Amino acid sequence: MMEILSVNIGAVREVQWRGEAIRTGIFKKPVASAAVLRLGLEGDRQADLAVHGGPDKAVYAYAAEHYPWWRERLPGVDLSHGSFGENLTVKGFNDNEACLGDVYRAGSALLMATQPRLPCSKLAMRFDDPGMVKSFAQSGRLGVYFRVMEEGRVKQGDAMEKITEHPERFPVYELSRLYFDPELTRRKASRALGLPILNDNWREMLGKRLKKA
Repeated sequence: MMEILSVNIGAVREVQWRGEAIRTGIFKKPVASAAVLRLGLEGDRQADLAVHGGPDKAVYAYAAEHYPWWRERLPGVDLSHGSFGENLTVKGFNDNEACLGDVYRAGSALLMATQPRLPCSKLAMRFDDPGMVKSFAQSGRLGVYFRVMEEGRVKQGDAMEKITEHPERFPVYELSRLYFDPELTRRKASRALGLPILNDNWREMLGKRLKKA
């Protein structure tokens, strides 16, 4: 059984970074509890809805076990829970084994794994480090986005439990491996593209990557 160590939400704020004013919701802080709604946790906001948020990226979970690894590599950086923009910091969550379509009970909410998190410039801004995007991508410690199948509520200390496994057993992390593959081919991507559970956003992104390759 997994345990939710922290529930994190954030409002949109404007941050000055490298001479530019950037609106972001990546700065999340722990709260005692939050309602889990169809489009995310109550009180949590995203600045750029073209690339963040939406039903397939409603809740972002990150393994608490990744934090010690990052602390070794980012000495002196404040790495409190929520630092990577996650909504749920979960002890015992093996995000690299989560598969597309797996369903989890988190508190009283029902969540379905949909895709990995791809780092963007907001993560670099969050850590004031232009190299953080590449470091995060290469780490393999990406976390998982979830669709809300059943609304509910989560609080610190709640259990998180996988209740059903999708029969295809296609790891969420495998999508990011395909996306970052410099020699991606249609043969390599064929299984992912053939999955009905793959959402339209990722189907389009892999298609674009194949054209570039």
